[in-house]
Parts: sequence; C-alpha cells; structure tokens
Amino acid sequence: MILATNQQQISIQDLIQAARLSGKIPELSQDILRRQIVEGQAASAGVNLAAEELQAAADKFRLVNQLQTAEATWSWLTANLLSVDDFEQLVAHSLLTEKLAEHLFGDQVEQFFHQNLLDYSGAMIYEVILEDQELAMEIFYSLQEGDLSFADVAYQYVDEPELRRRGGYVGFVGRKQLRPEISAAVFAAKPPQLIKPVVTAVGIHLIQVEELIQPQLDDELRQRILMDLFDRWLAGQVATTKLSYQL
Repeated sequence: MILATNQQQISIQDLIQAARLSGKIPELSQDILRRQIVEGQAASAGVNLAAEELQAAADKFRLVNQLQTAEATWSWLTANLLSVDDFEQLVAHSLLTEKLAEHLFGDQVEQFFHQNLLDYSGAMIYEVILEDQELAMEIFYSLQEGDLSFADVAYQYVDEPELRRRGGYVGFVGRKQLRPEISAAVFAAKPPQLIKPVVTAVGIHLIQVEELIQPQLDDELRQRILMDLFDRWLAGQVATTKLSYQL
C-alpha cells in the first residue's frame, strides 16, 4: 500500500522506518502480541463468533461511533486508512476479546466485586482547592457558621469556569479516584457534611460531602470488572513473553 499526498508518496517502508525512529516499534509489537494471545487462547478454548453476533457487534460499533449512515462509515474508514475487511477484523477482534474475557472470568466477577466492595464505593461532593491553609480554615469556619455558601467560595476561588458555575459541585467520584488522605476523610463523613480541610501535595481541599454511594453490581460495573480482570491476565501473559527484534 502507498499513501499519496499532494506531491509526495509514503510507502509502508516509510511508515515502518518512522515508527522505528519515533520509538513506536515496541508499542506496536506489544499490540500485535496481545492480539495473537487473544486469538490463540480463544482458539484453544473453543470460543467462536457467530455471524449474527458479528453483525450485532458491528451495529453497536457504528452506533457508539455515530456511524449511522453508509457515508459516515465510509468517511471514518477513509480517515483511519481502513478497508471494509479491516473494519470487519476490528469488530471481530473486539468481540472475540469480550467473549474470551467472559469465558475466562465471567464466573469470578461477583466474588471479586464483593471482595473489593469498598473500591467501588463513591461519593457526591463539592470541592474547592486552596493554596493557603490559614485561609482554608477561615473559610471552613465561615461555611460552618453559615456566613458563606459553598457557591460563594467556588465563585471566588475556583479558576475552572464550568466548575465555578456549578458552585464547586464535582458530582460523583469513585473511591479509587481520591487520594488516600481525602478518601479516608470523605468516607468517614456523615452526609451532608462539610469535612475539615484536607492537606495534600495539590493543596488544601475544602470538601462538602453530599452523599455516599453504595455500589451495585449492574451490567456496566460487571463489564468493567470483567475487562479489568481480563486486562490483568493479558498483561501477565505479555510479561512472560520475551520479544527480540531483528533490525
């Protein structure tokens, strides 16, 4: 294949050389290895793809990527230098990965969820980050006494426009997203509660905890846990495979 530009031509050899010089070859090799491992393990496990499954997966891919029309799909393929056969391989590999993950770890998801329940907890919070600890304590007491609202503080001290407009309302944050020192304070709160300023390397955090969210193993979380387990397994498989390069 040769890519044509206005006055130049780019060959596959040019692409390979550019990937080598930019240090992309190891990354691409890892991608190829992951694909080979998935395909090999799926074949060994007897994981197959039915035609109707492939069609459903292709339809889902188009929907997620807003490719509802043939024209939109073709434009996307052209922009990504993919043929129709490439598209089918892309969809097939994605579906094969999902089915292999289900085959290997589908019966482990619920147990993993319950064993790591706290990791999937979350909270609805307001937050303002300050640089001065004395100022943070002063504002904290003013908020407690009702002299200020959190929106007042956000309006004055939050730089990010959208967060400022929301009065410092961050919304849902997962326990894993929070720094350990913040997590400990947030999940010890009794909502709705303004917690004492928390000092981290980022600054001094003023946080209003509105609600603590107990996790439910719905379809979305189940799929996320399933793919997390699979990704860990795949990373282990890759790590035990030594790659050598012949230049």
